[in-house]
Amino acid sequence: MKTETAKVLHEVCGLPMLGHVLSACSQAGVRRMVVVVGHGKDAVTEAFADRDEITWVEQIEQKGTGHAALVCEPALAGFNGRTIVMAGDMPLVRPETLTAMLDENASTGHGVTLATSVFDEPRGYGRIVRNADGRLAGIAEEADCTDAQKAIREVNISYYCFDNRRMFDALHHITPDNAKGEYYITDAVKILLDQGLGAGALPAVKPEDAMGVNDRADLAEVNRVMQRRIQDGWLARGVTILDRSTTWIESECEIGPDTVIYPFSYVSRGARIGARCGIGPFAIVAEHENVAAGSAIGPTAPVGASYR
Repeated sequence: MKTETAKVLHEVCGLPMLGHVLSACSQAGVRRMVVVVGHGKDAVTEAFADRDEITWVEQIEQKGTGHAALVCEPALAGFNGRTIVMAGDMPLVRPETLTAMLDENASTGHGVTLATSVFDEPRGYGRIVRNADGRLAGIAEEADCTDAQKAIREVNISYYCFDNRRMFDALHHITPDNAKGEYYITDAVKILLDQGLGAGALPAVKPEDAMGVNDRADLAEVNRVMQRRIQDGWLARGVTILDRSTTWIESECEIGPDTVIYPFSYVSRGARIGARCGIGPFAIVAEHENVAAGSAIGPTAPVGASYR
């Protein structure tokens, strides 16, 4: 990212990308969050200081994804339910996906359930290998794929739902037998399969929802997708957006029905706009600003209207 800011604090439509992940978990019914932090931990914890449901765990040495999960063991000791494991830099995750993954894991009783995606171009991702009957047989990392496996389009995007107790049992059996000398959480999936404790893969994630953020280009693309999603939501709830390409609406806003948003308008995070308002053109609604129902904001507000 070439930045001094922790990656998960970079904003997507006005909200730190970690905030989108936590919001999706909350909407899926998750009531307790354990967030692993390392570099930039002080800034991250400060940004979410008002979230009482978060337990912060520091990963002092970065030894891979399996190790990041393992350091959470003291925080989750004694918990016998299901644990979702995912990265904080995947802000496009949908709560519906997490709910489907939780439901699938509960109905099958598997040690782990993965939510997967199907890509036209799967390069760079681990492939989902299935048996002849369609059941998950393993995850083949791209560097280890055969030519036949490289043609597989279903990929692992690192959305996991584990039986909590079985997860930590498996994590304790992982060894860093790889070029990086790291502990990979994908090895926990293999261990659960080898132990006969069950692992399933649910192809439930649209390719665009699977995008993570590794650089500024990714961040711009994720913002574009999220903005489209936000605007779709307001259009479905009775808000008129005259020109989608010149309108930007941040997260956590409220907009009443029959409000019209004119071109070149910006609605900041947390703004509250009542019904039957006119916003713009060339208008900015400030962060957490309240706009009364029936108001008009912009240079062409009609005579007699309140405007800024």
